[in-house]
Amino acid sequence: MKQIYRFCQILIIAIIAAPPCLANSGARIANEADGREWLSYGRTYSEQRFSPLNEINEQSVKDLGLAWSLPLEGERQLVSTPLIVDGVLYFTGSYSLVWAVDARTKKILWKYDPDTIGKAGETLRVLWGTSRGVAYWENKVFVGTGDGRLIAIDAKTGQELWSKQTVDPRQPYYITGAPRAFNGKILIGNGGAEFGAVRGYVTAYDAETGEEVWRWWTVPGNPLDGFENDAMKAAAETWNGEWWKHGGGGTVWNAMTYDPEFNVVYLGTGNGSPWNQRIRSPGGGDNLYLCSVVALDADTGEYKWHYQTTPGETWDFNSAMDIVLADLEQRDKTFKVILHAPKNGFFYIINRENGELLSAEKFAKVTWASKVDLKTGRPVEIVGARYEDGEETVWPGPLGAHNWQPMSYNPGTGLVYIPFTDMPGYYNDKKILPAEFDHSGFEFEVGVAGIQDDIPANIATSGLMGWNPVTQQAEWKSPNPGMWQGGTMTTAGNLVFQGRADGILVAHRADNGEELWRFDAGLGITAPPVTFELDGKQHVAVLVGWGGGVAALGGSMGAQHGWEYGKHPRHLLVFTLDGKAAPPAMPPPSFATPLIAPEFNLDKKQLIHGGEIFEKNCTWCHGGGAVSAGGAPDLRASPIVLDTNAMSTIVLEGALLSRGMPKFSNLERKDVEALQHFIRNKARLSIEAESAMVQ
Repeated sequence: MKQIYRFCQILIIAIIAAPPCLANSGARIANEADGREWLSYGRTYSEQRFSPLNEINEQSVKDLGLAWSLPLEGERQLVSTPLIVDGVLYFTGSYSLVWAVDARTKKILWKYDPDTIGKAGETLRVLWGTSRGVAYWENKVFVGTGDGRLIAIDAKTGQELWSKQTVDPRQPYYITGAPRAFNGKILIGNGGAEFGAVRGYVTAYDAETGEEVWRWWTVPGNPLDGFENDAMKAAAETWNGEWWKHGGGGTVWNAMTYDPEFNVVYLGTGNGSPWNQRIRSPGGGDNLYLCSVVALDADTGEYKWHYQTTPGETWDFNSAMDIVLADLEQRDKTFKVILHAPKNGFFYIINRENGELLSAEKFAKVTWASKVDLKTGRPVEIVGARYEDGEETVWPGPLGAHNWQPMSYNPGTGLVYIPFTDMPGYYNDKKILPAEFDHSGFEFEVGVAGIQDDIPANIATSGLMGWNPVTQQAEWKSPNPGMWQGGTMTTAGNLVFQGRADGILVAHRADNGEELWRFDAGLGITAPPVTFELDGKQHVAVLVGWGGGVAALGGSMGAQHGWEYGKHPRHLLVFTLDGKAAPPAMPPPSFATPLIAPEFNLDKKQLIHGGEIFEKNCTWCHGGGAVSAGGAPDLRASPIVLDTNAMSTIVLEGALLSRGMPKFSNLERKDVEALQHFIRNKARLSIEAESAMVQ
């Protein structure tokens, strides 16, 4: 017995000490002690985004400097977590383009273009073009594309090995999340619940062949078609009406965590389709498994347990935020837990052996519920929060108290670092008639009033907090500009790194939040930083390319930083101690200037119709109130809007398809004319407001 034990010790030591290429991918991803690489979205299977490296620490970080940078030509929105495998950085750019960069030579090894724009078809109408990253397994890189494919790429050559269409291309499914790799399988989910009758699911594929291994649906379908399993049959008891005609939602567009200790996959499921439960499930019900953490057997996809954070959700309070694994003391006992901070504003600690809720407390401003009852595990809702009288303002809103930007957990400090936001949401369904609700697809339809007006710059506050999950309190908070910030990374050097909307990359002291170092990247940072060791030296890397939801639909809330569309180049930045490279030359912040066009005669009826068209088709990329936050051109400043023929060629015929501007087959020339009136009205209102401020 002693010999067997000693052999296991030697084997573990050998795996830790061995060159990375000698250990299989699963062992490498599971290895918390080896910080040389960053092999999975959250670095390891725990998704803690914690690195044991400490060469860069609270004392030495003052000497951190730029080692090198790489311009990423043609890129727009960069939100990806780079992986570092055998000295190569792998990351995604816009429209699921995959980059491989040699960290020693600083050269691009290859680029793989899945031609998302060319293959997306109608799905292009609902894409921002963002992608949060890739997965790695046994010399292969895996990417989910915006149009719903999962593709395996040779890590050395960049050649496509296999491709699988994971969604029905006739429906508005898309993929923005990073796949996960475990046990020879690749797991991928999807999004799209705002744009049609979408029913959520995840699928596991064989990493070698691309063949489907298992699929698990997150919400039940039409009972007349039968149920895929007992979990779906049980879930159907919690729905009312003909929910399946609206899809149901529950998409798994971000959070997927593999737990090697229990051989379980945890899913963070999304909001309802549509958001408004009055339409989706008249009469209420918990609507399982929306807004839940769901545990599945990793080999078979069989349901094991769930915990629902927002029963009967009706606010877009999805639980697609990261699911972090840790060992934590609760109730005078150490538990293996899940740490979870979803949109709804509560921080959850869940026993990952059985799904038992151990603790839940508010980490941001929350007015929809007073608390979570630990006896029942259910939130105690505030009367009226469900906009029963037709309208209500609640905190948080649809963008959440914490969105997809990853939090991180440092076992040394015991703190969780959460990018948090305090922002209200206004919900109004007074003009919504459930019987007439149209969810046919590819238009933004959520069952409450959409966004036609600008989103004010000062509507929200944000920051980074060091949250103590044992006491369920913030140990420290550091305010950030705006509300759309980057994800986090923490290290054994008592540091936590985060990029900000104003383009500043910051290193905070992890135990108390003190700012120790900053670097001006010259452009808003949304992507999370990573760290790795190369030739005995610790590096920090981050992608600089303002992107994501608020960079698209955010209006003045996102535009306030001056990252005007097409004005600022995108980069990969890599830092080391005593780095001496010069920062990339970047133009200063700039702001779109609405065109003055007095010859354009506005028609009130036309602009009202144009507002309805804009809300459902254009806000997603061009911003609330036609104020671009940088993700697409500002239409108030575009001369094309003054020319009906030119605008029709673009909108109806797809003249700018190659740039990612979709063709809108659902619109007609009269709709284009109405859009002109709406946009010109917004331009004039902006000019008048600015003139009044000057006076």
